[in-house]
Amino acid sequence: MINLTTLPNGLRVVTKRLENTQAATVLVLVRAGSRFEEKRINGISHFLEHMFFKGAKKYKTAREVSETIDNIGGDFNAFTGKEYVGYYVKAAAAHLDTSIDVISDMLIHATFDAAEIDKERGVIMEEYNMYQDTPTYQIGWDFEQLVFGDQPMGWDQVGTKDVINGVTRDEFVAFKKSLYVPKNTVVSVSGNIQHDEVVKMVEKYFAEMDLADPTREHALLQPLNTGKRVFLRERKTEQSHICIGFPQVSEVDKDFWVSKVLSVALGAGMSSRMFLSVREEKGLAYYIGSSAEGFTDCGIFSTNAGVDLKRIDMAIEAVIGEYKLITNETISEKELRKTKEFIKGKMILKLEDSEEYAHLLAKYQVLYGTTKEPDAISAAVDAVTADDVRRLAEDTFKLDKMYLAVIGPYDDPARFEKLMG
Repeated sequence: MINLTTLPNGLRVVTKRLENTQAATVLVLVRAGSRFEEKRINGISHFLEHMFFKGAKKYKTAREVSETIDNIGGDFNAFTGKEYVGYYVKAAAAHLDTSIDVISDMLIHATFDAAEIDKERGVIMEEYNMYQDTPTYQIGWDFEQLVFGDQPMGWDQVGTKDVINGVTRDEFVAFKKSLYVPKNTVVSVSGNIQHDEVVKMVEKYFAEMDLADPTREHALLQPLNTGKRVFLRERKTEQSHICIGFPQVSEVDKDFWVSKVLSVALGAGMSSRMFLSVREEKGLAYYIGSSAEGFTDCGIFSTNAGVDLKRIDMAIEAVIGEYKLITNETISEKELRKTKEFIKGKMILKLEDSEEYAHLLAKYQVLYGTTKEPDAISAAVDAVTADDVRRLAEDTFKLDKMYLAVIGPYDDPARFEKLMG
């Protein structure tokens, strides 16, 4: 059973008791991702995420924060997405009070010390460089930039060097004040816990949270890029990295779970179409996989692969060929059944982890103000038909809506545009 309590200040507390574990995860999601930035502060959401760990009122330094969590054998971390930011502590359920104490102190009383900000610039620049040097990360961001263009959905979360090196303490304080408020925040706790006890702890530790309403909203999605179809990042690499895909339905669209079934059939697992065809039969790729990612008002369907430098043209043609094939035929009931069971089985395995369960609870609350039970997801997956899959493939996989990002030792986009038809 999922329990939800909305406190008088608007802060939502959602919990799920998992009896077969001694752990508990406290996850705080804030609707404050990189979509809420303007160009001049692109990267502030991610930088701010780092700064919350650098000291606050009770736990005054990064060392005090980390020692407190280490003293209970816990894990803690954070992440920045396009639409929300998350902070979590995972520890033994017996230490739940400490977990909530630490995470609330960070988020409410962070000092944003100027000296710490300057030190963290170097840390984030090295993170920036790491992503630049890791094509498996960079290719996805290049693809998003290609599809969405110069708007927040097309910018990566790490931001730009200019912002990393120039953002000020006043800008951190203003950004936090505009978004880190109760009505924009969900506290999700999953594990061996009792809902009423969690609510009491949250009431105690989050009592001093700013009561203001959010004053910042993300810009409306602008029309997608319809001109440039190839993004080429020239690099001396030993392997080419490609991302081929299309705009797709949003997470709230009636066909979202159809898109998930379609993506799994195409490229999830070692028995998927892309893996068997492009890697096993043709030997053109080392890694390959497809995904359907949905946001509140848009989405992306893509296939990523690491391929032989000299046979990149063949690999691209092979991926496009699989897109065409699943558009022109109806998948069998056997394949459909296998795909559905794959999705449901992987979900069950993930939700064995209290952190994953807390994320499921919090995500739907912070974005849509609803709860989503695993049974409801399974029912949505089971409702997908073979005709649904073919219909969505026909609607999505249109050559004039195809985009291609490439990282490798190439300098001629026209070469790849010809392969796309």
